[in-house]
Amino acid sequence: MVIELLSIILSALKLIIFLKVLLSWFPNINWWNQPFKFISDIAEPVLTPFRKLIPPIGGLDLSPIFAILTISILEETVIRLLAF
Repeated sequence: MVIELLSIILSALKLIIFLKVLLSWFPNINWWNQPFKFISDIAEPVLTPFRKLIPPIGGLDLSPIFAILTISILEETVIRLLAF
C-alpha cells in the first residue's frame, strides 16, 4: 500500500514537471492563472535546487531532465528498499 502510494506520488511529480516543460514552450501562458499556477507551484520548488546546481547552457534549462532522472532513481531505490 505504501509502495503504491509513493509510486503514484512520484510519478505524478514527474508528470507535472514534464507538463511544466511542455507549457514553457508557449510564451503567452499566464502562470498566475489556474491550472498553470498549480503546475508551477508544484514544479518550481523541485526545479529550483537543480537550477542552482546546473546553470542553463546556451539558454537551455537542463534542470527538468536532472530532476526527473533524480526522482526516477529515488523512486526505484525507495521502492526496492520498502519491498523487502
